[in-house]
Amino acid sequence: MLRKSLIAIHHLTGVGWATIGRLFQLGWEGGKISEHILSQLPAKPAQVIRKNWSSAYMEKVIQQLAQKQIDTMTVFDDDYPDLLRDLPQAPWVLYLLGNRALLTSKCIAIVGTRKASTYGKRVTEQLSRELANETWTIVSGMAAGIDGIAHQSVLAVGGNTIAVLGTGIDEIFPRHHHKLYHQLIQSGLVISEYPPGTPGHPGLFPQRNRIISGLSFGTIVVEAAERSGSLITAEFSMEQGREVFAVPGPIQSPGSKGTLTLIQQGAKCVQSVTDILEELPDWRTEPFTQTKKEIAVTVDLTKIEKEVLSYLTNEPQQITELIEKMTGKIPISDLHTSLLSLEIKGCIAQLPGAHYIMKSY
Repeated sequence: MLRKSLIAIHHLTGVGWATIGRLFQLGWEGGKISEHILSQLPAKPAQVIRKNWSSAYMEKVIQQLAQKQIDTMTVFDDDYPDLLRDLPQAPWVLYLLGNRALLTSKCIAIVGTRKASTYGKRVTEQLSRELANETWTIVSGMAAGIDGIAHQSVLAVGGNTIAVLGTGIDEIFPRHHHKLYHQLIQSGLVISEYPPGTPGHPGLFPQRNRIISGLSFGTIVVEAAERSGSLITAEFSMEQGREVFAVPGPIQSPGSKGTLTLIQQGAKCVQSVTDILEELPDWRTEPFTQTKKEIAVTVDLTKIEKEVLSYLTNEPQQITELIEKMTGKIPISDLHTSLLSLEIKGCIAQLPGAHYIMKSY
């Protein structure tokens, strides 16, 4: 009942990630939603639920998905990817077409500009094929340019690849990737967190990028302009504590501005596939065997990180609260840097709304 209820309520326009999270916080276990719970939700989503929610609606949604042969995965499923589950806003529901098992394979993302140069195309083909031959599953966004080339190159050598869409699972965007879309369903996997029928919208694509990086041990940016969706994916990857790789290019090329900046900021410069593989040794691709307590013992913290950690508790604190508490003690820039570092080291967790909480072991 809970699984079906989650999938169905996820279809309601106006009921977003935070509202669903609030429902669970209030004790909803699927099925009927009491007036007591609805009264504690924001007015607009509460009104949408009152107007549309029923057991008949739930069954209708499930039947429609079955008719379209669209598979689903929820955050409550055993095979939901652990890397994705660790995200501050892990998708409640994923819609799938293709090989579901690829979501639990070892993944690495390849992204880049839609206006790929000849150089960018060749590098993408080479890296994609070589990584596929090393049994890595290549994750990208099925966009024009670097994304599409990465998928096509992997399929050409019989490798595994996952496309994360910024539209509903049944919406093909861009249109000229109609053939690629069906090849991916046949020989790989296409996924989306948006309900079927959701059209493309500029605001959806940056949001889906967190899933591309979230599924992956690292993100490779081949070509990217100064302001690029690929850089958003790289930023998500850094925030999630994953590896970031960048391919260097000519300093005069607009398509190299973003990757060169990433290298300046500390991304690993990629000259060959070896540069990637040496940062992803075999143990990174296997289940972690250390307990959280063992990991905590081996973490080395800087003096500033220890100070920041002393202000965090088991109760979520908003970033503005921390800034107020630490004003005059450390620079704000050091606070942000320390929070990111502590999150990467597994000492704290970031929750929705820029809230931070100490992890308990």
